[in-house]
Amino acid sequence: MTVEILEPGLASNIQDQGRPGYYNVGIPPGGAADLNAAATANQLVGNDVGAAVIESPYMGPSLRFDTATVVAVTGGTVPVTLNKEPRPQWESFAVAPGDELSFGFLQAGARIYIAVAGGFDVPIVLGSRSTYVTGGFGGFEGRTLQKGDVLPIGEADGTPGRVLPEHLRPVYSRAVELRVVLGLYDYRLTDAGRTCLLESEWSMSPVADRMGFRYSGPALEWIERVQPFGAGSDPSNIVDAGYPVGSIQVPGGVEPIILHRDAVSGGGYAMVGTVISADMNKVAQCSPGTRTKFVSVTMDEALEARAADRAYLAEVTAAVVS
Repeated sequence: MTVEILEPGLASNIQDQGRPGYYNVGIPPGGAADLNAAATANQLVGNDVGAAVIESPYMGPSLRFDTATVVAVTGGTVPVTLNKEPRPQWESFAVAPGDELSFGFLQAGARIYIAVAGGFDVPIVLGSRSTYVTGGFGGFEGRTLQKGDVLPIGEADGTPGRVLPEHLRPVYSRAVELRVVLGLYDYRLTDAGRTCLLESEWSMSPVADRMGFRYSGPALEWIERVQPFGAGSDPSNIVDAGYPVGSIQVPGGVEPIILHRDAVSGGGYAMVGTVISADMNKVAQCSPGTRTKFVSVTMDEALEARAADRAYLAEVTAAVVS
């Protein structure tokens, strides 16, 4: 039971819900950049939410199936075709041996997720099937997918015809607000610098991948200081510290970078804020040019947003499997 990669798309790779627990030794949690879209794709085909899926940024792959199975495609809005006939997103459908699945140009969002019944049966490494390309392990041979790769899939009957109702489907916009908790090092900014961070409109640059998303906009003003021992000379340098996933760095005071699922675990740049966990999926679906505002929230508001996100996933589960 396999799927052949006829064309790989752009940096397509295998992901699941990640491998938490190793950040202290420099291995990021990884997992799908849009965890909700990956989980929903799995539920549509009848998998556990943690099964391995294909994640494809900007351009989908072409696949050929050697066995009958069930497929679902979620995430960014894109034309889906099976043997050149249109198929829906956010709905599971059956495929037969020899069928070919392909995709048109992305219309909204940035990443699509392809689930098959049984999941992609690649080896488990440190508790996860997620690809960590920088480390060269996980997924399929520790790398992005290439033409001619043959991916094993697990045995499962699958459930065609499951549909996520329209009102539960995400809407991808070219103008977004991202909620952030300021700190730990926002005190290094002047009042004008902090105001600039929160009141400016930032544009996502083409420099965006699973490690980090870079934004262009005005320069931030930093408080003058004597360079501390152990820190670099850049005004945004600090003595090395750990980085939370979602933290915002601003090297040189320009072009903020949001660290994402495959980011390094620490370094010497000040973290002026951290995007809350409930908005990290939104970051993953931003494409270059997306207009972005950072909105300061409290820790209590961040926790409320996380609870709301979990409630949304529970509603998705109830709607899909009922």
